Amino acid sequence: MQSASSVYETMNHYGAKGTPFLFIIDFDEISPILLPLSEAGKAGIFYNIRGISNSTKEIKRPLPPVEFEKYPVNFSTYLKAFNQAMAGLQFGNSYLLNLTFQTPIRINRGLTDIYHESHAPYKLLFRDEFTVFSPESFVRMEGNTISSFPMKGTIDASLPEAARQLLSDAKEMAEHHTIVDLIRNDLSMISREVRVRRFRYLEEIQTNQKRLLQASSEIYGKLPHNWQSDIGSLMQALLPAGSISGAPKKKTVEIIHQAETGHRGYYTGVFGIFDGSCLDSGVMIRYIEQKMDKFTFAAAEVLP
Repeated sequence: MQSASSVYETMNHYGAKGTPFLFIIDFDEISPILLPLSEAGKAGIFYNIRGISNSTKEIKRPLPPVEFEKYPVNFSTYLKAFNQAMAGLQFGNSYLLNLTFQTPIRINRGLTDIYHESHAPYKLLFRDEFTVFSPESFVRMEGNTISSFPMKGTIDASLPEAARQLLSDAKEMAEHHTIVDLIRNDLSMISREVRVRRFRYLEEIQTNQKRLLQASSEIYGKLPHNWQSDIGSLMQALLPAGSISGAPKKKTVEIIHQAETGHRGYYTGVFGIFDGSCLDSGVMIRYIEQKMDKFTFAAAEVLP
């Protein structure tokens, strides 16, 4: 198992040499994975990052309609975690927190089918352990620019005047402001001239059950010269992803560890590729994990 420090050091080394690589970093940075891009498929790891992919397999056999059933945690378990998280908020130790749970599910698909059938800009199939089909970018580094696209605020697109409802909702607006401010601060640690290029623009996301409208913002900054040689150190400074932890980040993560019923593992971590000159990465949400023949779907709730 690679340590986080050795992974970030190796990322710096690969970046300086222009060696393409794949990285998968779990939420707590306990079990990060790094390997040359050319070795990913041999290791049983397949990705599709905004159309750049090492997987060409298509499902040619007819598949039945998706059957998806979820079995959320019981109310007493939820309430205990909720009350711990709310106590942290009421004491002023956090002002935005993402509380997550692992939810057992039943689905008439295997991980490989889910990976190939899903439509998302950031997809990952990790052996026979988990798959990710995430709509959310973490950071992109290209030229001398770093960009981030935090998502915060969702509504059922079929509701009457859904876009107006979402954009005028005071709670959703406050959460979005908080996360944009957090990401601006994060980018300011490693770049200069940080700006918000687009604020609260809407994107449509298709799930297996419905269409959603999702509010995002675009934030960018200017990277130092020859940033590739420090690419691991830059990523380390930005983690964990603020959009799926909360603010302020350090104290909120402490509350998360106290309140949540288990370790998140790779859920809400980040993964991505460096192609030798540019980096693109996504947040690991929309995550299904398999242990033996049991599946779990990880989900988050935002507490203001």
